[in-house]
Amino acid sequence: MIELNDFYNNGFGWICRHCVPVKTVADAAPRHSRLMREGEGESKYPALSTIGLARWADPAHRVLVCPTCGVSELADRS
Repeated sequence: MIELNDFYNNGFGWICRHCVPVKTVADAAPRHSRLMREGEGESKYPALSTIGLARWADPAHRVLVCPTCGVSELADRS
């Protein structure tokens, strides 16, 4: 796995290091299950648990960009 300065991959996707909040002890135990917070939860505006999930900026999948803060980085280290 490649190491990037602004993004990391936890097996689910590339996540922006700048947009992920620092977890505290209070955040360790969620009050509701992920099903009730995302997807078909009871709210019109559900909050996703990974706000800094990056997407590819080009069709060749070489550059990652964060839709939240706009930071981008070259992910192709070949």
